[in-house]
Amino acid sequence: MYYCSMYSFETKIRVRYGETDQMSFVYYGVYAQYYEVGRVELLRSLGLSYKEIEAMGFALPVVNMNINYKKPAFYDDELTIKTTIKELPSAKITFHYETLNEKRELLNVGQVILVFINKKTGNPCSAPKVIMNKLKEKLL
Repeated sequence: MYYCSMYSFETKIRVRYGETDQMSFVYYGVYAQYYEVGRVELLRSLGLSYKEIEAMGFALPVVNMNINYKKPAFYDDELTIKTTIKELPSAKITFHYETLNEKRELLNVGQVILVFINKKTGNPCSAPKVIMNKLKEKLL
C-alpha cells in the first residue's frame, strides 16, 4: 500500500429533526448518509464529481463500513464531517471520517471502503488515472 501525506476535506451538515430517534439522538444509520456527503464533497474539492466518474465508465460500490460511536449528536446541531484519504487508491479507495460537533468534540470515527468497478464488465479495476493525478496534485 502506498501512503501519501493525507488529503482531508471538511463538510458542514445540520441535523434535521427526521434524522433523530426517540432518544433525540441522531439515528445511528444516518451517519452512512453523512459520510456519503463527506466523500462526494471531498471528490468535488479535487475537481471531480461522482457524476463525472460514472460518465467515465466507473461505479464505486461500498464494500465495507465501520463506525465507532463516542458521543451523540442532536437535532439542529451543526456537524462537521472531516473526510480523509490516507493512501492513494488502487482498485479500492478508503475514506476515513471524523464527525465533530460545534464544540469540535469528537462524536464518531469511521471508515468506508469502496471498490472501482468497470461499468461495462462489472469487474473490479484500477482507480482512474484522473483521480490518481488529482490526489497527487493536492499532495505535492
